Amino acid sequence: MTRLPSLNALRCFEAAARSGSFSRAAEELNVTQSAVSHQVRQLEEWFGISLFDRLGRQTMPTAKAQAPARSLAEAFDIMAAACRRLQQSDAGPALTIAALPSFATIWLIPRLSQFFQDYAHVSVKVVYAFAGQKLDFEEIDIAVLWGVGEWEGCRSTRLLPGSTVPICNPIYLEREGPFDQPQAILGKPLLHDTDRLDWQNWMRHAGLKHAGPSPGPIFQDFNLLRAAALAGQGIALCPKSLIADDLASGRLVQLFDIAIKQDYAYCIIEPGGGRRSEAIDTFKEWLLAAARIK
Repeated sequence: MTRLPSLNALRCFEAAARSGSFSRAAEELNVTQSAVSHQVRQLEEWFGISLFDRLGRQTMPTAKAQAPARSLAEAFDIMAAACRRLQQSDAGPALTIAALPSFATIWLIPRLSQFFQDYAHVSVKVVYAFAGQKLDFEEIDIAVLWGVGEWEGCRSTRLLPGSTVPICNPIYLEREGPFDQPQAILGKPLLHDTDRLDWQNWMRHAGLKHAGPSPGPIFQDFNLLRAAALAGQGIALCPKSLIADDLASGRLVQLFDIAIKQDYAYCIIEPGGGRRSEAIDTFKEWLLAAARIK
């Protein structure tokens, strides 16, 4: 085998070249900045050339070092994938699913027992996907996100429609209602998800052009909003498909058919570039079938 420099030194070089900083490389590799500097100096001695130019606070790879840095990044990705495949080889097909916390808690997890029963040979890991956070398909296989249109570099398939309607707890409705027309909710406690824009939009759709939503509580995510609605704290706007079980059981009731966000959906997101596996295809088909069951 052709003699190679230290693997640790190559790893430090790749991380520093990619991040443009010895300190960020050290943080990523969980070592000190001086350790990264030492490894890079050893590598420069091994090659007999300088690998970095110092540009102010940035540390950029030299012209000669840029192509090797890109090749090393690809090589480390290949090595990581090979290690994951070897680690999983005795456990059958493995699947890592990233899902929004609300979708995972309310819709996915209550249905997963059926998937486990039907596909016991597939090893499953469920992790959170957060709005606005880029998906890393080196760490996950498939995801479910909320949005419109396409996700860059990914394939997307609509799973659940996003049509969003006003709902409340039936005890709250009995106490504060009836709400026989949209004007009846004016002055009532409204529950807000992240901000008050959705209620403003709904009121426009309802023809309440000069009305503004009540300054009710704002919740950071949908799980908190749903919990407040279930507790009878006010009226919330919720995707009807996500809370279908709550509506069917009577835990929540829909007040009006007027809906917003009809162009939104919960979507299945897969990596682009033709990457597929039996486990991904199996889970996607199961998701779509579960969404069709009323």
